[in-house]
Amino acid sequence: MEAYTGFAEVYDLFMEDVPYEAWKDFLVRQLQGQGIEDGLVLELGCGTGRMTRLLAQSGYDMIGVDASEEMLCIAREHESEGILYLAQDMREFELYGTVRAVVSICDSMNYLLEESDLLQVFRLVNNYLDPGGIFLFDLNTDYKFRELMGTQTFSEHREQGCLVWDNYYDEEEKLNEYALTIFLRQEHGLYRKYEETHYERSYELRQVTDLLEQAGMELVCVCDGDDHGPVREDSGRVYVMARECRKAERT
Repeated sequence: MEAYTGFAEVYDLFMEDVPYEAWKDFLVRQLQGQGIEDGLVLELGCGTGRMTRLLAQSGYDMIGVDASEEMLCIAREHESEGILYLAQDMREFELYGTVRAVVSICDSMNYLLEESDLLQVFRLVNNYLDPGGIFLFDLNTDYKFRELMGTQTFSEHREQGCLVWDNYYDEEEKLNEYALTIFLRQEHGLYRKYEETHYERSYELRQVTDLLEQAGMELVCVCDGDDHGPVREDSGRVYVMARECRKAERT
């Protein structure tokens, strides 16, 4: 799962067009719809902390977990706003107590390449959720990897440098590989080169639902990641909301 090492320091530069504010508004609406308007919330795969900070500004007491020390170093450069950042692999994360909700965006769950790893994360989330707590996360779909990304090369050019993205999707293994190369402008007309290879796996919603149930949660809803309506065959990203239910049954 190691990724976002050298790339971490230029991550925000090439993610500046991501609609974090709109994503935050959606997350907050969903949490408030479940009665969660404040209290402790955990973000898994928080990266440089952009969403973590936005949720903190929305009134939540935030904890951010990420495996990349480099990404967290950048997160800690900003005003902390009381945010606790923990450098932990999400498959092994530990908290001091339970939280009202767990959120995860930017396809962090797709980085879990084995079904057993996904189940392990779901079990840990369930363990650290308050009774009836909410888990809200997004997933890139097989359709996106297969039809929108496939075997293609993408490039993005900025004044500060350029990004080249070589993508390959193995439809049989449901495994997406993308090699990132970044050339960042330095002084005196020189460029610094960064290279990383990332892997993501697509999961069928039925798999995800089964694993959530095994972990002690129940599915609340699934929606399209863009218009937030019903999931379609051509949905490129989906949101999944689940609720902790077994603790609630025991109380």
